[in-house]
Amino acid sequence: MQNLAIAIHGGAGTITPASMTPELEKAYKRALSHAISESFSVLEKGGTALDAVELAVVLLEDSPLFNAGRGSVFTKEGKHEMDAAIMCGKTLEAGAVAGIRSIRNPVRLTRAILEHSDHVFLSGYGAEEFARKYNIAFESEEYFYDQHRYKQWRDVRDTDIFILDHTEERKFGTVGAVARDSNGDLAAATSTGGMTNKNYNRIGDSPLIGSGTYANNKTCAISCTGHGEYFIRAVVAYDISCLMEYKGYTLQEACDEVVMNKLVKFGGEGGLIAVDGKGELALPFNSEGMYRGYRSSGKVGRVAIYKD
Repeated sequence: MQNLAIAIHGGAGTITPASMTPELEKAYKRALSHAISESFSVLEKGGTALDAVELAVVLLEDSPLFNAGRGSVFTKEGKHEMDAAIMCGKTLEAGAVAGIRSIRNPVRLTRAILEHSDHVFLSGYGAEEFARKYNIAFESEEYFYDQHRYKQWRDVRDTDIFILDHTEERKFGTVGAVARDSNGDLAAATSTGGMTNKNYNRIGDSPLIGSGTYANNKTCAISCTGHGEYFIRAVVAYDISCLMEYKGYTLQEACDEVVMNKLVKFGGEGGLIAVDGKGELALPFNSEGMYRGYRSSGKVGRVAIYKD
């Protein structure tokens, strides 16, 4: 049996049953289940890990439930600024974007950068010009509009307050996926709409290779979700890879050391999804909950929100 594996996340934070209606919980789980099913099907048909993580993130970006793509929150200026990254564990090639607007699926653009550019990281207007060159889909501002997100931004737009996501609870809005394919190759992708009312073109950890996104066939593939400033300072994704490569940690040991120990000690909240070369999965988080799902060869898939 091939050790195929996929894991996805849709954000972490103070997510509790008390903050969730039964209807909304079902909607989240349906969206996660759909993304898992479709992306795992790619792996079963012999598709690459890159193909699988790109599709999983596209499906989450297309849902208004998650703070990425269509569901992106409003900035201080009442606009949408999106960040994303993708990385191939076999070649260590990567593509990343920051501060882009009007692009339907930022992860599609990161894949184009990985495949067609000598650069890794593009931002703003230049990234959008690159997107036009490779026929990446754009959408109008109306496509990204959500009444609930707009109301929350309107309530704080005249202050210096930023909000970590579009709910009244503390939630870190990011989507991501990691996968292992039939060739044993790994890949990771992450996408986010950032923080409500964010100013100064703030960029979080999601598009930063080694902080929010990383993949290396020698060790693991990782996509993070949390308070980005802490994940940047801790270089979370690469730190886990280093513990495996240089210290001989297992995937779970490395994830627990960084997420449950190192981050907690200096106030970092959030979680991540990870897969190693054997197809083993880890989904640690130190917050109340994390929208997540996973599936691997010979095992029944699962989606979850709260702590087990």
